[in-house]
Amino acid sequence: MCASPYYRLQLMMCAGTGCIASGSLDVRDALERELAKRNLQNEVQIIMTGCNGFCAMGPLVVVYPDGIFYNQVRPEHAPIIVEEHILKGRVVEKLLFKDETVKGRVPLMKDIGFFGLQRLIVLRNRGLIDAENIDEYIARDGYAGLAKALTVMTPEQVIEEVKKSGLRGRGGGGFPTGMKWEECRRYDNFPKYTICNGDEGDPGAFMDRMLLESYPFRIIEGMMIAGYATGAVEGFFYIRAEYTLAVQRIREALAICLQEGILGNRAMNTSYFSIQVFQGAGAFICGEETALIASMEGNRGTPRLRPPYPAVQGLHGNPTLINNTETFSMVPWIIRNGASRFESIGTLHSKGTKVFALAGKVNRGGLIEVPMGITIRKIIEEIGGGIAGNGTFKAIQIGGPSGGCIPASMMDIQIDYETLSSAGAMMGSGGLIVLDEGDCMVDLAHYFLSFTQSQSCGKCTFCRIGTRRMLELLDKIRSGQGVPDDIVRLEKLAHSVKAGSLCGLGKTASNPVLTTLQYFREEYEAHINGRCPAGKCPAIIRYSINDKCIGCKYCSWACPYGVREYDEQRKVMTKCTLCVDRIYDMSLPEDRRKPSCVLACPPGARLFGDVAKITAVGLILQQQRQLMAKRRLCDQTIDRQLAISTGDDSLRQVESGELAFCRAFIVHHGQCAHVACGVGQQIHAIHFAMHAQPVRSIVGMGELDRRCCARSCGAKLEFQQRGEMLQFG
Repeated sequence: MCASPYYRLQLMMCAGTGCIASGSLDVRDALERELAKRNLQNEVQIIMTGCNGFCAMGPLVVVYPDGIFYNQVRPEHAPIIVEEHILKGRVVEKLLFKDETVKGRVPLMKDIGFFGLQRLIVLRNRGLIDAENIDEYIARDGYAGLAKALTVMTPEQVIEEVKKSGLRGRGGGGFPTGMKWEECRRYDNFPKYTICNGDEGDPGAFMDRMLLESYPFRIIEGMMIAGYATGAVEGFFYIRAEYTLAVQRIREALAICLQEGILGNRAMNTSYFSIQVFQGAGAFICGEETALIASMEGNRGTPRLRPPYPAVQGLHGNPTLINNTETFSMVPWIIRNGASRFESIGTLHSKGTKVFALAGKVNRGGLIEVPMGITIRKIIEEIGGGIAGNGTFKAIQIGGPSGGCIPASMMDIQIDYETLSSAGAMMGSGGLIVLDEGDCMVDLAHYFLSFTQSQSCGKCTFCRIGTRRMLELLDKIRSGQGVPDDIVRLEKLAHSVKAGSLCGLGKTASNPVLTTLQYFREEYEAHINGRCPAGKCPAIIRYSINDKCIGCKYCSWACPYGVREYDEQRKVMTKCTLCVDRIYDMSLPEDRRKPSCVLACPPGARLFGDVAKITAVGLILQQQRQLMAKRRLCDQTIDRQLAISTGDDSLRQVESGELAFCRAFIVHHGQCAHVACGVGQQIHAIHFAMHAQPVRSIVGMGELDRRCCARSCGAKLEFQQRGEMLQFG
């Protein structure tokens, strides 16, 4: 049922996979209990909507009619939302989105930069309707496009309208949609089929998944319009089986449409049309349309030579129209509003909008819909809110494993089919992965190529053998064992694989390698010389220690991986490469994003070596691992914390054995008692090796205390007794 007009407030909660995984259903249950407790269930309605798009900030709650946007809501926040906002009419400040660009909190969803530059066609019902409620979809012009096509347009007129709009396939190839429909209609072999290709498998991409979960009725409408235009009587959703929520909602929507007479015999009082769901096994190659058809026919999912194209000879040998999920989602809007409106958006050859999954090293990630022709800079800086952790933008991987890397120097190029193709990349299905200076381009190329190589069906030699040989060369270069000729061989092999492969997977598998070679060749050369500029390739990272080393072994003991191979003569940590591949923890200040051994090292005795950048950029362990390491170290030293002074203003030395971990200070009666371990100047570094965040203050300190702290590098204070850690500073 539609929302009752008697509700004074509606709480619109995102029920996409991302927010559900973050606990939105638990938040809903908590809000329902709180509303029932205060007898407000008849005044305030909770509606679980499709994906809101701002996935990075879920779970999300938007309060209408005001449009107040609450993010990262937890079940424990339910009482304060009900008490403050619903009963007292006061906005809950701490749950508002914190926008670093304006240095404050933003109450209204429409004022958040993430939503500002977006142009919504596919996502026009974003966060506004229940994905499983057909009445709410119809209230937002649902099925108006289908009704128009069936009642006032001929199939040929529908195809002509799609052709005039300039709509191109959104699955990656960008083939003109109207031309494909026209080709399918020309042939009289029956039955004809329409297939919605929802086999999304790109790393970092979640566009089709969200559309299937959030707008099932819209995609069904688009497929029915396509069926009417091409003469098809049966349709299929091809969805990978791991998209469980998408499969569930599509099946529920199909059952509702059948019950309402939209599908089935005399569909919409015209002719027969039915749709079924086919679950794919998750092979990336089955996103290629001929491999998809082979899979549906019960065969191994491998592509075949074209022509004939599926529009001529597809499923069971009959004409078959295959379009991407997003493409079908565009069609109802075009038919309802006219081709000219759609054609007015975008560039000369790339019309309309495009849905992207914005992810990676960006402050505001999620699902966005932008007009064709928007620049990379606007997406990253204005929609994405800039690089996470105040990092420096290095490149963007666009189009997933079939796309390519666009460097920071090309931030101002337009996003459209032709421009991206000329830059060596491609639109792909719409993945946007933002990279910063901590990302290694050689490692990135290796990651995407390893994915496509593992997903190769093995049918053609160039793809089966060529990608494997390319991967071997990348492994050799990443490990520091490469020679200059390896770069030349890699580039030549990449071009050969691109030219000789049978299907789109093989032809585009080389793109990440070719674009990183084109724009970041110096990084490949650095790896040949035994250095990874980003500090991401463990095999070529070596640590040495300068002459200021005092042999305290703090670096060894601070290592959470238990590295103990410390060479006394060479002063080298012989196996210290295990934490360099850790992703930045952008919640920490830049000076904290370093390996634990670097943090443990006393001031003035910095680690250096083949990767000098490690002290400037660095990596840090996950906070959970740091906490585990801290607890383990504390357990090891508890019995060695001896005879702590309790006298006023007294000093006493504590022997801590080989570990030499000094628990810096004890405050007693407002005085600061310095506990030294013989290497007092190491206190500051060791404290930070054990704690990812500054400790909280629980005891006030006077002027005497501050002077005393200054004697030990201004270290934070802590005291351990009987296993209980008290921290103050």
